This record gives sequence, C-alpha cells and structure tokens, in this order.
Amino acid sequence: MSHIRFVIAVSCVLFLVFAVSFVSPALCHSEGEARVAVEAAESEVLSCYNAAFDAEKAGANVSTLLNTLNEAGWLLSKAKLAYSQGDFDSAFAYANECWSRLVGVVDQAENLKLDAEQAGYWDFMVNFVGSAVGAVCVVVGGFAIWTFLKKREQGGVSA
Repeated sequence: MSHIRFVIAVSCVLFLVFAVSFVSPALCHSEGEARVAVEAAESEVLSCYNAAFDAEKAGANVSTLLNTLNEAGWLLSKAKLAYSQGDFDSAFAYANECWSRLVGVVDQAENLKLDAEQAGYWDFMVNFVGSAVGAVCVVVGGFAIWTFLKKREQGGVSA
C-alpha cells in the first residue's frame, strides 16, 4: 500500500510541476492592472509628444523621435483595443511594450531642444550681430580710407 501512495505522490508532484510550467504568471493580469498599465503608457506617450513638440518648436529635427513615438502610439492603440475587447493580458503586454519603447525619449527631446536653442543663438550671433558689426566696419573703414586719400590728395596739391 505504501508503494501505491508513493507512486501517487510522485505523480501528483510531476503533474503540478508540469502544470505550473505551462501556465505563465505573466498571463494572469486583472482588468485593474491592465487599465493602470494602459493609462500609464498613454500618459508617457503624451509627455513624450509634448517634449518632442517643444524640441521642434525650438528648431530641432525630431524625425527620429517621431518614428519612435508613432511606433509607441501604434502599440498603445493595440493595448486600448485589447482592453476594450476584454483581453487584459494582451492589453497589459502592449502597454508595457509601448512604455519600454519610450524610455529615454523625453531626455532625447530635451537634448535636441537645448542643441537647437544653442544653434539658434549662434545663428543669431553670426547672422545678425556679425552682419551689423561687418556693416559698421565697412562704413568706418570706407570713411578712414576716404579721409586718408583726401589728405594725400590735399598734400600732393600744395607741394
């Protein structure tokens, strides 16, 4: 009899091991977890788009950021669709993938914005201030040459 109990116990343990290995804990998300993940991903997408908009407003080239944001927006749309259909596991997975695509996008946008602002400053300095200084130099130099030639002409006539 103890031999049969041993076989049954071993069989139960093996069954539990195989059953647990086939059921992934990641596929057991509730509606609340999925909703929180989708809302967090949507919030991150919006903040990234705002950062990219600010960078573009400063004159930065944000085309690479927009490609990343479009991919993340597509994943967010898939997450919202899955959530609306009651597929909370897929909604959670898509929202997390969306979130992971957006890591560092706000920092990239901020760096692009700062670079664009600095380039705009130097553009202003070279084009506006440099042109003004150059125009003043041309006027002063022309006046100095005119004065020198006038004195030379007057000196040559009286000698």
